[in-house]
Amino acid sequence: MQKLLAYLQLCRFAAVFTAMADIFLGYLLTHQDGFESEREFGLLLGSSSCLYLAGMVFNDVFDRQDDILERPKRPLPSGRVSLREAVILGSCLVLLGLALSSAAGMHSAIVAGLLTGFIFLYDGLLKSTPIGPVVMGACRFLNVMLGASTATLITGESATWSMPQLAVAAGLCVYIAGVTWFSRHEAAESPRWHLAGALLTVNLGLVMLIGFVLHWPDILGRSWNTALALGFIGIIINRRLLAAVVDPSPARVQASIKTMLLSLIILDASLVFFVQDDRLYAIAVALLLIPATLLSRLLAIT
Repeated sequence: MQKLLAYLQLCRFAAVFTAMADIFLGYLLTHQDGFESEREFGLLLGSSSCLYLAGMVFNDVFDRQDDILERPKRPLPSGRVSLREAVILGSCLVLLGLALSSAAGMHSAIVAGLLTGFIFLYDGLLKSTPIGPVVMGACRFLNVMLGASTATLITGESATWSMPQLAVAAGLCVYIAGVTWFSRHEAAESPRWHLAGALLTVNLGLVMLIGFVLHWPDILGRSWNTALALGFIGIIINRRLLAAVVDPSPARVQASIKTMLLSLIILDASLVFFVQDDRLYAIAVALLLIPATLLSRLLAIT
């Protein structure tokens, strides 16, 4: 059990539900009749989950030297998981994620391949550079697009790179870029100007999402309700962020990051509510918050 716990901590298992929520969102944005193919949806959900978990594993593999000083209790620096075990686990997750996407179709395989490339770019090369947050935002963008990757036009052609998923994925991309920027110095006291810039970026992402629901055709008459829901989520997030700007201690910053990551699930659920007639779909996405929240008490998500 201790070994299993170490593996779950290594891959940040509590946060994988945010990746699942993105797949729900991407799929339901592009399939107005809901789950038209449970097989396709299941393959995409599995692919996204595997690639997300793999990204977390390789994040710690590449950060292992820094973590010896900054986060010695993590599975790798503490010795609870060996480097060899971590590489094998991460590699198996990548291969499984790519295999599942390939089974869903060629377009899904292409998006998953791009997502894998950006994951390794971030983990191995660009994390500590100024464009690191942008690359992580691109990973979230591609994860939403993976959920939309089986969409087709009436003509039978792929509708992967189309609206509305492009607009929604772009908003979430900016939001996650801000979250990543906010977390750059989470192990120590963060510079206030740094946090303030990240706060503005997070809010830009939220404004983009609100702008989408107010300007996209409001077939179900839910645009204002959805915009108000997104605004309320934004208030909750900003309350945490402002507290961290005032007191930029690691505890405050990490609590803010946790709030922003878990809020992704409710953001996705709100957007599903906007586009799907059956409200049960939005409820299903929102319910992902329960395991994510419960597991986050035992397993760190940052």
